[in-house]
Amino acid sequence: MKKFTLLFVLSLFLFSLSDAQTRSILKSSKLVEAAPESAGISAERLARIDKMCEEEVAKGNLPGIVSLVARNGKIVHWKAYGVANENGDEMKRDAIFRIASQTKAITSTAVMMLWEEGKFQLDDPISKYIPEFKNQQVLTNFRYSDTTWTGVPVKNEITVRHLLTHTSGIGYGIIDSDERFKMLYQKAGVTDLFTTKNITIKESVKNLAKMPLHCEPGTQYRYCEGLDVLGYFIEVVSGMPFDQYLKIHIFDPLGMEDTWFYQPEKISIA
Repeated sequence: MKKFTLLFVLSLFLFSLSDAQTRSILKSSKLVEAAPESAGISAERLARIDKMCEEEVAKGNLPGIVSLVARNGKIVHWKAYGVANENGDEMKRDAIFRIASQTKAITSTAVMMLWEEGKFQLDDPISKYIPEFKNQQVLTNFRYSDTTWTGVPVKNEITVRHLLTHTSGIGYGIIDSDERFKMLYQKAGVTDLFTTKNITIKESVKNLAKMPLHCEPGTQYRYCEGLDVLGYFIEVVSGMPFDQYLKIHIFDPLGMEDTWFYQPEKISIA
């Protein structure tokens, strides 16, 4: 009886492992443009979106907009407004935009793909992979005259989970609500948002590792540069440049042909 019970439990465990990752055999059909009513959408309500976009461009609040609404595989509204650049070129429906912080969702996906492969554990300290994050401190005192600071050692190290959930205590430089961190990050050469400087993600993250934290890791939510750290973490764990890893493992398999870190000089859009 004990042998049978053991075999049953083992079989159940192996079945759970084989079914742990959701597999999809379905593929989304290509979206087609159609009348709003055919998708159960009110044309009158859609007109409000159209009016709002036109007004925002006319007021100068936004230089250009592309809006799209789809339901049940049908595009019921897709329109471009205003201009696409400082040269005043007309905005097109297939214009290329910066996706800004949506890169965080892509980075998180890449991190979890590596986790699925057993490359690390979510509660591993990040210093295991990026040693510069060892012995971090939480900011306690700051001198505005010369940006010198003092802090207290953290009780718990930053983990991969903290970085994914914005609970690491790391700041966000230029958009940080705390002016002290803006000053510290700028002086240290930590890149924020985007930059034209000739600096690698490795260099920026190692600079960031020298900075104090807002709070003890795991105690507060604070929108931060934690996903930037994970970008370099992906390079360390995968052994590939960050942009190449995303292209090979996410963009190419999904057919995301118009997504890059740096826009090519010539773009071929079907």
